[in-house]
Amino acid sequence: MDATLNGFHHVKLPVTDVARSRDWYERVLGLRVFIEFVEDGTLMGVALRDANNAVDVALRQDPVRAAAMAGFDPMALCVPTLRDLKAWQQRLDDLAEPHGGIVTGHVGEVLVGLHDPDGIEIRFYHPAQDDLEDAR
Repeated sequence: MDATLNGFHHVKLPVTDVARSRDWYERVLGLRVFIEFVEDGTLMGVALRDANNAVDVALRQDPVRAAAMAGFDPMALCVPTLRDLKAWQQRLDDLAEPHGGIVTGHVGEVLVGLHDPDGIEIRFYHPAQDDLEDAR
């Protein structure tokens, strides 16, 4: 096959309230808005990006689909080391954001149980099982 891919352009999630979700993704994940989608004078969506320009997340006003996705985990953010995964766990604890802790996944360690304001689960994945840099 000659056609290739080189990653994701962005992930788009439906939300009930764009401003509320934008604030949560900024506060909890440290993402920053780089595009606002205003239609007929109403904020209908935002595009957010991390400080390393590695992750783009779009949020789109769509309460029906947001409710349907509650409890689902459409996005797993990759972290480079187990130490980074533990740092995310500490950050969530410091922010008093409920989560399910770090568990062993099929390939690596996963920080589970973080939910955005609409109940959509965001996971953090450290895929390497034998990271010698990190002591358990």
